[in-house]
Amino acid sequence: MNDRRDRTLVAILGGAVLALFALSLVWGESAIAFGPACADLLAGRHSAGAVILGELRLPRAILAVTVGGALGLSGAALQGYLRNPLADPGVLGVSGGAALGAVLVFYTGLMGLSVAMLPLGGLAGALLAVLLLMGLVGQGGALVLLLAGAALSSFAAALTALALNLMPSPYASFEIMHWVMGSLTDRTFTHVWISLPGTLLGCLLMLTTARALDALALGDEVAESLGFRLRGPAGIQARVVLGTALAVGSCVAVAGAIGFVGLVIPHLLRPLTGHQPSRLLLPSFLGGALLLLVADAAVRVLSTGTEIQIGVLTALAGAPVFFFRVLKMRRGMS
Repeated sequence: MNDRRDRTLVAILGGAVLALFALSLVWGESAIAFGPACADLLAGRHSAGAVILGELRLPRAILAVTVGGALGLSGAALQGYLRNPLADPGVLGVSGGAALGAVLVFYTGLMGLSVAMLPLGGLAGALLAVLLLMGLVGQGGALVLLLAGAALSSFAAALTALALNLMPSPYASFEIMHWVMGSLTDRTFTHVWISLPGTLLGCLLMLTTARALDALALGDEVAESLGFRLRGPAGIQARVVLGTALAVGSCVAVAGAIGFVGLVIPHLLRPLTGHQPSRLLLPSFLGGALLLLVADAAVRVLSTGTEIQIGVLTALAGAPVFFFRVLKMRRGMS
């Protein structure tokens, strides 16, 4: 019965993702003849339709799927490992490290060398944050991980604020703030290729923890008695942390900080998967991809002149979910 429900849920979410992915290619600010544009793109002809489709809409849609999916999966894996439904990918400080790396690219003027310097700087900041986090945590458990992540996140935020404060150019400060709020606008296949390896490797690492997360839900001792290592290079903690760091760091490096996806999606889908961590992972990936495709479509509809940042929109959409959750919990306690 559970397998049938899981397949049905995955099929529904996957079908919705494919439909919205196709819609994001067909529909946009500039009208194009989709069939001829596809033919020109496949034939290597540089018509206006082929350029719009291949250089603007296709990489934007791919990033919506990979970034949203990685954030949703990261949230589900972290919540399963920490056994806390309010855990979020940002709790590890990797997002802050990626943001700091991108800010330093602006601050040092490296942005003028190449368009790829911004995502590469963000990715370097994320990887440095991972190394610092793993060094701080060592053989510590979930509580040490949370404390180290909070400290690293605060430190990265402070350094980012300092860089903004000392930024000599108001234009550069505006560009940084614009990037930090999260966006998929004007992304190219350069951004896709920079983020894709880390995103895929991180997601695969997190998916390997599925059975271990089920065992961990019964307690540390039970998980260890069933043969799952909690610590060490190949332990559950290392795979969850490294997987989340690689995936989220790669996403933040190209799309900026997009919040609430990793928090809201597992929360909404958990009742549909029997509150079982392993069954939640793949639906969370698809749900995150679906949410970001919807948010990106909404950004295009709502924007008049100045485009709304997608990170702002996901936060505005995600916050009411938790307001409702708080009210529901309060009624249950009364």
